[in-house]
Amino acid sequence: MIKKSTNWPVTIIIALGSLLILFPLYMTIAIALKNPEEMARSIFALPTGLHFENFANAVKATNFFNALGNSVTITVTAVVFILLTNSMVAYAIARNMNKRFFKMLYFYFISAMFIPFQIIMLPVVKVTTDLHMNNIPGLIILYIVYGLAFNVFVYVGYIRSIPYELEEAATVDGASTWGTFWKIIFPLLAPVSATIGILSCLSTWNDFMLPLVLLGNQDSYTLPLVQYVFQGQFSTDFNLAFASYLLALSPMIIIYLFAQKWIIGGLTQGSIK
Repeated sequence: MIKKSTNWPVTIIIALGSLLILFPLYMTIAIALKNPEEMARSIFALPTGLHFENFANAVKATNFFNALGNSVTITVTAVVFILLTNSMVAYAIARNMNKRFFKMLYFYFISAMFIPFQIIMLPVVKVTTDLHMNNIPGLIILYIVYGLAFNVFVYVGYIRSIPYELEEAATVDGASTWGTFWKIIFPLLAPVSATIGILSCLSTWNDFMLPLVLLGNQDSYTLPLVQYVFQGQFSTDFNLAFASYLLALSPMIIIYLFAQKWIIGGLTQGSIK
């Protein structure tokens, strides 16, 4: 019987990585449940009393449910249209990669992955303001466009691993290109669509910069934006702030914990070819 030995260097690295991830979460929960007196005594200690009133006060201070509704509307709408439109673009490119135009279009999209948002921030604000798109619908359109580069990269790799014979069989049976995509290809994209959907959901929900420079109406603010209410000129209410942060983070943490296997699986399958 072969005795299995523990790989201690790898185990130690994994343990340290886990601590680096869990420690900020512990600090967020601990500070959210403390009062200022407990914070003054020790910032790292466990709370001696559970001050759940911090959450109620944070909800009132941030108009939480309005911001939550805005974040849900923007995230859900953007993710749905990202999956529908980006997959169609990727399909057209993947099945015509032998043509020069589509190959150049593919590399054009990929090159956008290397352009930081800060470089194009001011032109985007100027154009969206002139087109009266500095609102929630305009923000959703920008999320759909900005996700195109990475999503096309992942989708194309996955689509090229799907046998072309499936589409030829559908064509023989009388299916159009449109029907072939929606009835044959799009259902087969479910694993990678789950990955892109989850990643898009996380990035859209947590985004701060784009809503900050685009949304001018406070009634349109998302959850990351309303956290500004706790930042005063001379002081910050850390207990209420961290309670609000925890409320804003909780939906995405839950979604990620349940959906992480699809993220890993989809990225792995999308890199086959």
